[in-house]
Amino acid sequence: MNTARSGRPALTRPDGTALRVLVVDDDPDLAEVLSGALRYEGWQVRTAGDGASAVAAARELLPDAVVLDVMLPDTDGFTVLRTLHTVKSDVCVLFLTARDAVEDRIKGITAGGDDYVTKPFSLEEVVARLRGLLRRAGMARQLDEGPRLTVGDLVMDEEAREVTRGGELVELSPTEFELLRFLMRNPRRVLSKTQILDRVWSYDFGGRAHVVELYISYLRKKVDAGREPMIHTVRGAGYVIKPVTR
Repeated sequence: MNTARSGRPALTRPDGTALRVLVVDDDPDLAEVLSGALRYEGWQVRTAGDGASAVAAARELLPDAVVLDVMLPDTDGFTVLRTLHTVKSDVCVLFLTARDAVEDRIKGITAGGDDYVTKPFSLEEVVARLRGLLRRAGMARQLDEGPRLTVGDLVMDEEAREVTRGGELVELSPTEFELLRFLMRNPRRVLSKTQILDRVWSYDFGGRAHVVELYISYLRKKVDAGREPMIHTVRGAGYVIKPVTR
């Protein structure tokens, strides 16, 4: 089993590279302690002490997750979050705050935050919350998982050729499996019908792109039936699979 220095199973981005996390807090000592704990997980970490530098750092780093203090010297975390979402719409955000009022928690989640930790907190709690957020968002995987693809709550075991969504088995034909595998290997990337035909069917269908539409409809009936849809049509461009955002 591959493990981080912390002793927990190592968590990486789906492509195997280090997860990228931005820590935003105007207390430099706290920011350094948090950064150290996250680097101990094997992650790439940047810090910022105010809203303006946080946005600048996010544009360079394109973080997978942000640990964001609500109270900053030049603005508040909720305002920073709105800007961060224009930089990277799928970034996971864990709010830090000294305030524990219910209205502040509601405001944080309503603003697009994924979780909320009240100071004082333990480093273990912050790390555990981040690991959970990243895995649920389909932005991370454990190195010991083997040949698995994960997008949100959709999991494909390539070796066993099994697919589950929310823990429930999804029965697929061989062609449906290959189509879904191609989509899941390219999460959030729009794939054209030509690309899909070339990869899944391995030869030119002579313009019979309707076969892609047909199999996409089959997949939707099995993967998205009765659930929030993960497979989307981008008109004039193709298809994309992405985790459900809440």
